[in-house]
Amino acid sequence: MIDIRDLRVTLSGRPVLSGVSLTAEVGHWLALIGPNGAGKTTLLRALACLIPWRGQITFDGADLAALGRRERAKRIALVAQQPDLPDDLCVAEYVLLGRTPYISYFGSEGATDRSAVASVLDRLDLLGFSDRQLGQLSGGERQRVVVARALAQEPSVLLLDEPTSSLDLGQQLRVLDLIAELREKDGLTVVAATHDLTLAAAYADRVALLSDGRLAAVGSPADVLDEAVLSAHYGVALRVLRDPSGAIAVIPGRTAAAAPC
Repeated sequence: MIDIRDLRVTLSGRPVLSGVSLTAEVGHWLALIGPNGAGKTTLLRALACLIPWRGQITFDGADLAALGRRERAKRIALVAQQPDLPDDLCVAEYVLLGRTPYISYFGSEGATDRSAVASVLDRLDLLGFSDRQLGQLSGGERQRVVVARALAQEPSVLLLDEPTSSLDLGQQLRVLDLIAELREKDGLTVVAATHDLTLAAAYADRVALLSDGRLAAVGSPADVLDEAVLSAHYGVALRVLRDPSGAIAVIPGRTAAAAPC
């Protein structure tokens, strides 16, 4: 369980997050939504201890600030929106870096580490890319490799910052379905920032709407994905469509009639 209390972040003298309190239960998927600059990425970076923050964050009752780097890396993996990928490193070597928390300082990877990497590459359709250099991959392939490295860490908490932005629709669903499977099977807790409100509705148990660095709304997708609430905070007209099965789609509302062809 992740418990965030009164989280505050100031960067370059400017408050970016102010008094955010949230929880994510074990095995749940929490989607962070909101317009650009709302604080979604900052919240993820604070959870990964990549930036200074004030307040309290606990993981299963353990104070995040008191955990060592290696212990944090065993519990938390972050898929950044724009990761730094060395072009000359091959895919298998890069994904193997996800096993670093389990390897002693003067040791080397073992059979368990190599098996974990092979399993993740297989599940993300990347086995055929094992020997390819990262610089030879497309944007979508590189993004899947970053997800693979995070999953190779075998974390209990997975932080995702726009994890499917470079993927086509089929790849998006394959990656998200795999993460959902791990969540259900292994109790993986997911906190994902996304601009795709329809995918947030499809995969998340709870949705947190951030606006101007504050928590504007939190609850089930059905509760938070409300036309009036979303339109007010995104500053555009949005429509929320619901079908009898409970599926939700969020689409732009038309502000004017289209001109005839």
